[in-house]
Amino acid sequence: MYSDFTAATGITVNRIEGNADELIARMEAEGANSPADVFLTVDTVRLARATEMGLLQPVESDVLETRIPAYLQDDGNHWFAFSQRARILFYDKTDVANPPQTYQDLAKPEYAGQVCIRSATNVYTQNIAAALIAHLGADAVQDWASAVVGNFARSPQGGDTDQLRGIASGECDIAMSNTYYFSRILRQGDSQISPEQLANIGWVFPNQNDIGAHMNVSGGGVAAHAPNRENAIAFLEYLTSDQAQQYFSAGNDEYPAVPGVGLAPSVAALGIFRPDVIDLSEIADNVGAAVEVLNEAGWQ
Repeated sequence: MYSDFTAATGITVNRIEGNADELIARMEAEGANSPADVFLTVDTVRLARATEMGLLQPVESDVLETRIPAYLQDDGNHWFAFSQRARILFYDKTDVANPPQTYQDLAKPEYAGQVCIRSATNVYTQNIAAALIAHLGADAVQDWASAVVGNFARSPQGGDTDQLRGIASGECDIAMSNTYYFSRILRQGDSQISPEQLANIGWVFPNQNDIGAHMNVSGGGVAAHAPNRENAIAFLEYLTSDQAQQYFSAGNDEYPAVPGVGLAPSVAALGIFRPDVIDLSEIADNVGAAVEVLNEAGWQ
C-alpha cells in the first residue's frame, strides 16, 4: 500500500511503528518539533484521545468528505476511519442451542459460566460499552455489565484470538471478538484451532433488529504540527481509493470504510449484516462513562 502510494505520487513514506499509546506520548512530548505528518491507529478511543490532546489538526478535503461516510468521521474532521471490523458473538455449536442474538443477551442467566471476553482495560471492551451507553443509557449498561461479569467463564484475559481459542478448547461456550480475527483464521488457519474445532464455531451478528452490529475502526488524521501537511492529506486521500480499500480487506480481513468496495473471500464468508451506524464521535464522547461502568461492575 505504501509503495503504491509512492509510485503514484512520488512521495516517500517513512514509517515509525509502535504501540499507539507510546506514539501518542511521543507526539505530545515532541510538541511543535514532532516529525509526524500522519497518525494512524486502531479504535475510536485512541483517535479521540489524540484529538483531545491537540495532536491532530482539522482537514478540509472534498475527497475524504465524499468517500468516507459522515458517521465514520470526527465531527471536527480531525480524523477519518479507513477500515472497519464488526464486534460480534461467537459460540460453540455443540453446547449452545440458543446463542445470544443481541449484546444485551450476554447478561441472561442462562449463559452463566459460559462467556469469555476481554478485559475492561482493552479499548474494544471500552468501545462496545460506550456504544451501548450511547444507545441505552449508562444505568441500563451498568446493569448489563454487572450481569455479564456474573456470566464469565473465566477472568478476562488475552486478545480476541484467545477468546476464539477458548471456544475451541471448551473453556468458553460464548465469546466476543472482532470479525477480522476469525476471518484471518478462516484464511490462514491457527495452530491452536483444528479444522474440526473451527467448523464447530458459529457466529451471530448481534442486534440485527435494532441498533445493528458494533463496528470498530482503523483510522487516522494529520498531525497538528505536520511538516508536510499537503503530502499528509494526499496520503489520507489515497487511503480512500479503491486500491487501498481493497488492501485493507484482502490484507487484513477487514471491511472497507468506502461503500461499494468488494470484500475479500475471508470477509465475505461471514455473510451480510446490518452495522451500527452511530456517529463515532458519539461513541468517543461516552468512553469515560464506559470505563466507570466497567469498573463499577467489577469487570477486571
